Amino acid sequence: MIDKDASQSLYEVTGDLRNYLTYMKRLGFEGLSLSSDSLKILDQWDGRTVVETLDMIKEDLGDCRRCKLYNGRKHIVFGAGDPQAQLVLVGEGPGYEEDIQGVPFVGRAGQLLTKILEAIKLTRDDVYICNIIKCRPPKNRNPERDEIASCLPFVQRQIRAIRPKFICALGTFAAQTLLQTKTPISRLRGEFHPYEDILLLPTYHPAYLLRNPNKKRDVWEDVQKLQVAYEKV
Repeated sequence: MIDKDASQSLYEVTGDLRNYLTYMKRLGFEGLSLSSDSLKILDQWDGRTVVETLDMIKEDLGDCRRCKLYNGRKHIVFGAGDPQAQLVLVGEGPGYEEDIQGVPFVGRAGQLLTKILEAIKLTRDDVYICNIIKCRPPKNRNPERDEIASCLPFVQRQIRAIRPKFICALGTFAAQTLLQTKTPISRLRGEFHPYEDILLLPTYHPAYLLRNPNKKRDVWEDVQKLQVAYEKV
């Protein structure tokens, strides 16, 4: 027999769950698709933390139609790099070239990012690169709230699967979304912030640097701090 306090607690939990599911439905979610591997993990759940693989997460993502961006995309841009990387770089979303190739940061901004990594003695093979959203918005507009809400759980799962020591959040949307803040990137950049026991360093997005080359010095100062911390691991 369930006592009164436990019954009230269960009522509150189910109420919160119902409200959350109602909210997700309004955003356009129609259900949750789990791969067979993910279902096996749930079947084996015994209270311990179980880490997914990137392949499991990608299979769950599938031919994603959780938001309206699927209508105009050519490819889902899941992520690329070392699945055991100590550093994960998170950008905003795919651009034209990324949408065509299905790989993050391969356009002009990606070429600049490669040079930034080389400046701190890293290559793209040393790190893992992904974006807050996985489909290109029309005409590269800013991602909208419902689009971010659709993709964010997958980005969070990717980070947990990789278990890096560091995250570099590239630009406003990556930094504000991961840190759950509205603080401007100009105030967030250059300092490490805690993210699930990971050190997160925000800095300007390479695409922003192409438009504002005077900010390259700021990014150089930021990534030098990242290099010092990275080389101590």
